[in-house]
Order: sequence, then structure tokens, then C-alpha cells
Amino acid sequence: MNEAVVIDAVRSPMGRARPDGALAGLHPVELLSQVITALLERTGVDPALVDDVLVGCVTQSSEQSGNVGRMAWLAAGYPEHVPAVTVERKCGSSQQALQFAAQGVLAGGYDLVVVAGVESMSRVPIGSNRQGADIHGPSVVNRYAPGLIPQGVSAELIADRWKLSRYQLDEFAARSHRLAAEAAAAGAFRREIVPVRVPGSTALVDADETIRPGTTAEAIAALRPAFRSDEFAERFPDVEWRITPATSSQLTDGASAVLIASERMARSLRRPARARFRAFRSCGDDPLLMLTGPIRVTRQILARTGLTLDQMDHVEVNEAFASVPLAWQAEMGAAQETLNPRGGAIALGHPLGATGCRLLTTMLHAMEDADQRYGLQTVCEAGGMANALILERD
Repeated sequence: MNEAVVIDAVRSPMGRARPDGALAGLHPVELLSQVITALLERTGVDPALVDDVLVGCVTQSSEQSGNVGRMAWLAAGYPEHVPAVTVERKCGSSQQALQFAAQGVLAGGYDLVVVAGVESMSRVPIGSNRQGADIHGPSVVNRYAPGLIPQGVSAELIADRWKLSRYQLDEFAARSHRLAAEAAAAGAFRREIVPVRVPGSTALVDADETIRPGTTAEAIAALRPAFRSDEFAERFPDVEWRITPATSSQLTDGASAVLIASERMARSLRRPARARFRAFRSCGDDPLLMLTGPIRVTRQILARTGLTLDQMDHVEVNEAFASVPLAWQAEMGAAQETLNPRGGAIALGHPLGATGCRLLTTMLHAMEDADQRYGLQTVCEAGGMANALILERD
């Protein structure tokens, strides 16, 4: 079998999605272009050898509407004969792009692929592509009458079903910031972050803006629930409303990129394979609970490979909300120390389309630093879906 291997993985610093955010002054095409350029320059790979560019992006409107991957490739000055496609599977968009790329290599259709993700949530706000329209349609509304619900309310339903206390949620959020701050202070993100230049500034952005050192559960406890409304309180009278902005992932600007090759291409380029894709899987789940897909897809991918959760040295469960990884952990019985050991989206941010590649980038470097063999990552997605992959190092 022609295995799919990872040659390198990088990401931008994470910027807060607000007008004065570190990356807000940078067009998303330019942000992604700089990250892809850094990836190829770091590996020394000739861009003309790339078969395809697969890019995850969720809000494909405004500045992200023109096949952002194609525009980023052209902005970098790279060969016009290399195509690109933009993939959208909600928060798992770039993870799905990783899966498509690896499948293409395994099938013999690709030898060298750039997989990336980008989201400028300060410039292209989340949900702006809806244009105020009904995105579900009458049949879906009738099937789940009186209709589907926002993700924040789904996060509340998960907290209620798994009996997660307000303190557990707050403590997990504080843990995310603490672990990310410790990793940053120790230089653990240095190899994965590539500096980004923003117009009008002479300084490079080279560190995450989103981490809040010193965050405590006690400070978070002072915040009010973010997703309660009279309408949803009436519909779900048993919910205690525990999710706050601090126990939710941060709206973020960011980009990430991964170079995937066939083994024969890696040998030809004389580039060592840093890891290989052992397996990948996607699934659907209850669209009301919406964010429980990581539980189902983890069970599926482990059953498919014959591996066990105890063999996973490193696990990334995207911190869309604190209740998501906590419910996954409660259901799967995973060891606390293996779960998001360098923090997650609560501290590092969740630039939607870029998150799948960002998770792989962080996981790969952490696995190398600890000389670990297996890594599992999974992302919950709107509409009740999830993706998972298992990365293996020799």
C-alpha cells in the first residue's frame, strides 16, 4: 500500500477576532498565503510538484468567497498549473480536507498535497454567509420541531445530560489556558508557529494572542451564561444554563497548513516522514445534541483499527465548548493527562476552517517532543457530525 505521510505541519499565531486583533488587518487570502509559503520554504519542496491544494474554510462569503485556497496559492506567486479546492464541513473543514488528501494518496491519485485551513472571523463574521436566510428548510424544521438549535444551546444540553457541573466546566476552561500558557512559556509552540506580517506594522506577529495566563475557575465563575433565552428556557426547562463565553471556544483569526506525501514521493524528496495516517473516519449523530459526534466517531475508528484508547498517547478533542471534551472523556474513560495536553480552542482559539490542521500541527509536535507513537484527534461539527483521525509515528 502507498501510505500517506506527513512531511511538515505549521500554523499561524492565533489572533483575537475583533477589530484590534493581531491579525485583523490581514486579508484571509494573504494570511493563508503566508502560511503556505512558510510551509513550502521550510521543507524546500518545489511548489510545481504539488498535485493539489485542499483548504478548509467555513464562512465562504465576502473575502473568503473566491475559492480562498486558489487565491492564496496565486498570491504566493506559485505555479498556475496547480489547482485548489475549498472544503466545507463546518468546524471539521480542514480535518475533512486532510482526510480527502490522505485518501487521494492511498488511492494513487496524489503524490504531494498541501492541505490547509483559514478563517478570518474578524473580517468575515461567523454566520454572515447565511444572509439572514433559513438555512435548515421546512422539512428539517418539521422533523426536529420546533426546529434545530444553536450550538451553544446544544452545549448546554450536553452539560445537562452528562451532569457536568458549572465548576467542572469552569475548571476545564481554566485548565486549557493554564496548559497553553505553560506550553507557550516553555517554547513548545515555537516550532509549529510561523511568523506573519500584517500590513501597516513593522513587527511580525509570532505568538498566540488568545492565551490568558492566570485564568482561574473562580474568575470564570463570575460570568453569566451566554446562551440562555426565554424561548430556549421554556423549551428546555431542566437545563441549568452553565456555558459562558469563557467555557466556549474563542472566535479567532488563523491559518494552518500540512504537507502530505506518498511514501515514494517522500523518499524522492529525501524528506523524512514525520508521521503517517493510520486511519480516519467521519460520522453523523443527533443534530439536536449536535456536538456528541466525537464519542461515536472515536468508537468507530478504534473498532476499525483494532486499537484501544489506552494506546493513544495524545488525544485532541476540539474544545468547541468545555462540555464537549468533558462528555467525551466521561463516556470514553480517557486519562486526563492525554487529553489536550497543550490546551485547546478555549485558550488557543477556534478559527473554524483552520482548526483541523491546527490540531494536527500541535499534536504532531507534542508527540515528537514526548516521543509518542499514536495520536487521536476528533472535531465536532454543526448539524451533528464529527471527524476523527489517528496519526502514527515510528
